Amino acid sequence: MGKKIAVIGSGFSGLSAAAYLAKAGNEVHVFEKHDQPGGRARQFKTEEGYVFDMGPSWYWMPDIIDNFFTDFGSKTSDFFELISLNPQFEMIFADDKIAVPENLDELKILFEKIEEGAGSQLEKFMKSAKFKYEVGMQDFVNKPCHNWAEFISPKIARSALKLDLLSNFRNYVAKYFKNEKLRTLMEFPVIFLGASPKNIPALYSLMNYGGYALGTHYPVGGFYQLVLAMKHVAEKQGAIFHFSKIVESINTENGSVISLTVNGNKLDFDTVVASSDYHHTETLLNKVDRNYSEEYWKNRVFAPSSLIYYLGINQTLPNLRHHTLFFEHDLDEHIDCIYEDKKWPEKPLFYVCCPSKTDQGVAPEGKENVFLLMPLATGINDEEAVREKYLVAMLKRLENHLGISDLMTMIEYKRSYCVQDFISDYNAYDGNAYGLANTLGQTAVLKPKIRNKKIKNLFYTGQLTVPGPGVPPSIISGKIVSNEIINAKK
Repeated sequence: MGKKIAVIGSGFSGLSAAAYLAKAGNEVHVFEKHDQPGGRARQFKTEEGYVFDMGPSWYWMPDIIDNFFTDFGSKTSDFFELISLNPQFEMIFADDKIAVPENLDELKILFEKIEEGAGSQLEKFMKSAKFKYEVGMQDFVNKPCHNWAEFISPKIARSALKLDLLSNFRNYVAKYFKNEKLRTLMEFPVIFLGASPKNIPALYSLMNYGGYALGTHYPVGGFYQLVLAMKHVAEKQGAIFHFSKIVESINTENGSVISLTVNGNKLDFDTVVASSDYHHTETLLNKVDRNYSEEYWKNRVFAPSSLIYYLGINQTLPNLRHHTLFFEHDLDEHIDCIYEDKKWPEKPLFYVCCPSKTDQGVAPEGKENVFLLMPLATGINDEEAVREKYLVAMLKRLENHLGISDLMTMIEYKRSYCVQDFISDYNAYDGNAYGLANTLGQTAVLKPKIRNKKIKNLFYTGQLTVPGPGVPPSIISGKIVSNEIINAKK
């Protein structure tokens, strides 16, 4: 007989866990504080006719996302059209720009033009990255990570040296490429993992394969289409969603969760899965029942927060790509402001997404939907005047790139989103946007555990536990925790 299970939060890990648990015959209830699913991947529409994805915009590792739907006898094309972007994105430097082509063979030609021999080096790099991707995304990331013994297998042992687990990503890239721009291009994907390339294991060159080789995609209608598709799958399995519901406490007795207090009402459950912020979830427990102390969280390395602007532009912007990265300044200088100095950067790097270049449904005809994102230290002052100062600076650089002026006067819709918004909307620890950084000291078994050590029927999923930050890892995280629960009852 199935259990009555509560899932707190409907981000990607919560949606995933709900679907798998319901498929296994459990009565699953998902509680979401907002009026729609998705968590950080929510979407909003404006009176002017703009449709904004609030968070994720890079659709990478399509095979991992496909695997979720395959597990339920469906496919992504049942729910939305996926477009492969060409170019995948454009990277702007102080004196040059590089557009990354859709085709890997064309990318090799581009590398060769920039640095003699770099084309063949890219081929070698991607061959190794493909191996890491296939081993890492199949054998590594699907582990619950209770202990290191899970990683003792003949296949992993044979693969250990090839996986480059102990070397750092920066030194690894430097072995292949001398040109600084090519190095920056290759280092960029690991920024998604929330740490400096010098602190990320070289294993994560698998990100380069998952992005550059498998391509950058866009679901027509926005990233939110993936949220709706996963919700549909979960509901088809029998999961029930409850919106505008705030979980106020997790009530325990004799080492077990017995109920949740939701909007003032006590609801009984056999098992609870927290897809909500891990630290916040623990504050809903008595102190003696928590996995980790406040001191523990203070000593973790968190991925960045972000300053985001959602802009509706009242005319088209020629020469702007779907994805554009502004890297005219030093990467390490910006990263040090995030992790070392904890301050606003003087010479920031930032990212521009303009989905209306691919999908006219997200903006009124003849207008543009523009999303600006600047990685930022967690926990810093983000008052509106400071946000606005950086908006002006980013728009100036965008104007220089596009060869236009007075971009500010073209804005007919504007909304900012920053540290305090991540805290208020998602209970995100210190306002982080991406969870815990995937540093060597916070990988696999060294991440916060997916199971409460004192409460036998309380589990955790999402970007603060295994396997880590990002959309595909969060989907995998939901599957990992559901397997733990399903197998525990056998």
